Amino acid sequence: MLFDDDFLLETDVARDLYHRYAAGQPIIDYHCHLPPEQLAQDHRFRSLTALWLDGDHYKWRAMRSNGVPEAYCTGDKSDWEKFEAWAATVPKTLRNPLYHWTHLELKFPFGIRKLLGPTTAREIFDRGTALLEEPAFTARGILRQFNVLAVCTTDDPADTLEHHVAYARSAAPGEARMYPTFRPDRALDVDKPEKLSAWLERLEASVGSSISTFDQLLAALDARHCAFHELGGRLSDHGLETAYADDYDLAEVRKTFADARAGRAADSGRTARYRSALLHELALLDHSRGWVQQFHLGALRNNNTRMLRTLGPDTGFDSIGDFELARPLSRFLDRLDTDNRLAKTILYNLNPRDNELMATMIGNFQDGSVPGKLQFGSAWWFLDQLDGMEKQIHALSQMGLLSRFVGMLTDSRSFVSYSRHEYFRRLLCNILGHDVRRGLLPDDRDLLGDMVTDICFRNARSYFGLRLPL
Repeated sequence: MLFDDDFLLETDVARDLYHRYAAGQPIIDYHCHLPPEQLAQDHRFRSLTALWLDGDHYKWRAMRSNGVPEAYCTGDKSDWEKFEAWAATVPKTLRNPLYHWTHLELKFPFGIRKLLGPTTAREIFDRGTALLEEPAFTARGILRQFNVLAVCTTDDPADTLEHHVAYARSAAPGEARMYPTFRPDRALDVDKPEKLSAWLERLEASVGSSISTFDQLLAALDARHCAFHELGGRLSDHGLETAYADDYDLAEVRKTFADARAGRAADSGRTARYRSALLHELALLDHSRGWVQQFHLGALRNNNTRMLRTLGPDTGFDSIGDFELARPLSRFLDRLDTDNRLAKTILYNLNPRDNELMATMIGNFQDGSVPGKLQFGSAWWFLDQLDGMEKQIHALSQMGLLSRFVGMLTDSRSFVSYSRHEYFRRLLCNILGHDVRRGLLPDDRDLLGDMVTDICFRNARSYFGLRLPL
């Protein structure tokens, strides 16, 4: 039955694996976009709209496609009016993952089992908003309900990290830990001098020194990398169209940076060589401190110029790109591996055509030092739905070791998006159950259950080396 306790579990084996081995595993959310200040302040949400719709460009895209005016997405309509517009959209999302996610999130943590639509909207809005007044539904309370052990937020090197410091001081011994993830994408913008200079002013303030040369930039990034490390951060992240691994001359790279500081934009060739040099240096930092580096590759961002000017980035106007990936990614990884300075690495693709590319690429650079040192990351963004997750799992299974996979993440700005872990765990167990029924795997529940437990929790615990609550 839809959204009952056995949702997505189509065989006895799947049901047994999920309920006995997967469902109760804690969560290590090693990549997300939760606001650190909300966790530090144990934020209380004013309404179900504030928790569920604010900042959620997945829902905004669906609402726009349903003919909902922008005022009900990002505009000044009331919380109830926005929720009512979303509730009217939900029945139109049949076969879109939003339909599943919406009702899983209502079921847990809210305990609401009704389907959301125009006739149930008022009741669900009032009930959900009332629950937000309870201690179990503050920012930290929601994490406790989902059994989250660690949250790795996405943070700019120029960020003060003050909220991470405050949270670390206030977190109780058994409470989830929050760690910063180093996201230095803004340092790459030598083709946008005004944007780069504005960011460098923030970075200068964070390190307390001027940055007028490329070498000073590297020193500043190293200092901030160290600051992240001292706060328990063990991951970096890069959101790129493709990998950058052109041959470069450091003298030219230094001049490219100096020109950008003087307001002169680099052309495409010099930009690519600059990015190749800087990304290599950043990867060396990750290796030097034993970090995990993540690369999110293939998004075509900010397609709608009019809406970018109106709302800014990350508001629902990005899509899948078709960039060349294999050769530059191979060169990038090989350059690091040649000197034996390739850190643990997770690769995420956004174009499903690249699933097998990623699944085979990671095998080129496994060196026996760490199980699953290179990872084909979980299905990302437009692919983190039933079909996309299954295809990622199938590609990794057939061309790598699924048993060494570090599993699911939220990649979300929503505190209730931990239902995506449940979704992932259910479909993982369902895949294994069907394989047993087809005679492709042995019906050995301990063997299969051990694999499920590893993928849902233990692999991530070992791989990232994060300090977890007692």
